[in-house]
Amino acid sequence: MIEKEQLEKETKKAIQWIKVQVEKVRAKGVIVGNSGGKDSATVIAMATKALGKEKVTAVSMPCHSNSNDFEDAKLVAKTFGVEFLTVDLSDGYDKIEKEINSQLEKKLSTEAKINIKPRLRMTTLYAIAQTKGCLVIGTGNLCEAMVGYTTKWGDSSYDFNPIANFTVEEVLAIGKSLGVPEKILQKSPNDGLGGQTDEEKMGIKYSQIAQMIETGDTDEEVKQKILERFQSSQHKRDPIPTYKVERKNFLINNRKENLK
Repeated sequence: MIEKEQLEKETKKAIQWIKVQVEKVRAKGVIVGNSGGKDSATVIAMATKALGKEKVTAVSMPCHSNSNDFEDAKLVAKTFGVEFLTVDLSDGYDKIEKEINSQLEKKLSTEAKINIKPRLRMTTLYAIAQTKGCLVIGTGNLCEAMVGYTTKWGDSSYDFNPIANFTVEEVLAIGKSLGVPEKILQKSPNDGLGGQTDEEKMGIKYSQIAQMIETGDTDEEVKQKILERFQSSQHKRDPIPTYKVERKNFLINNRKENLK
C-alpha cells in the first residue's frame, strides 16, 4: 500500500483531476452508479469534494438485488447530500433474458446472465448522463482490473475513473478519510450479481492481489491463480483490436494543431 503521506497527496491530486476532466469538456457534472459499496461510495465522496454535491448524481440500479444494498446506497447518497435516483432494471432484465432464450437452442449460461446486469446498468448511466449533460465516472479499482473482475461494456465502461490505479486497501483508506460511513467500508466486497462475495467467487483475497501488484511476493499457489486471471483477462485491459488498412488519412495525418 502507498505510504499514508503519499496517499494523502495522491487523493488530493485525484480530486483535482476529477474537476479537470469535467471542466475540459464543459460537462455539467458526473453520474455515478451507486451500489452501496466502498468503491462507489468513495468515488461519490471524491466527486463531491471536487465538484460540489449539486453536480453529482448517484444512481441505484437494482436488478433482483439484495434490499440491503439499496438501503446502503441511500445511506451513501444521504451522507454526501447528492441527488439520488433509482432505476429498477429487474423487469427489463427478465424480458431480455426471455427474448434471448427464445432464440437459442441452449439457454443462456449463468455467466452470460450475470453479465447482462452490468451492461444494462452501463446503458442506464449513459442515458441519464447524456440527458443531463454529464460524464459517467468509473468506480472500479486496480485489484479488480488486474484479475479481470469486470464486465466488458458494463462496469468497465465509463468516461474517466479516479480510483482505477488504487488498490482496494487504498480505496478504503481514501473513503475513510473522506467520511464514507464505516458500515459501508466494512462490507464484504460483493458485486451483487452472483450470491457470493467477490473473494469467494475468485478464490483469492484482494489483499493477496494487492501484494502481488506491489511486490510479487505471495504464496505460490495464490500467485499462479492471480497470474492465470491476469493473463486470461488481458483483453479487458487492452485497446480494442482493429484491422489496419494502409491508406492516406487526412484527418489522422493532419492533427487539429497542424490545420490552418
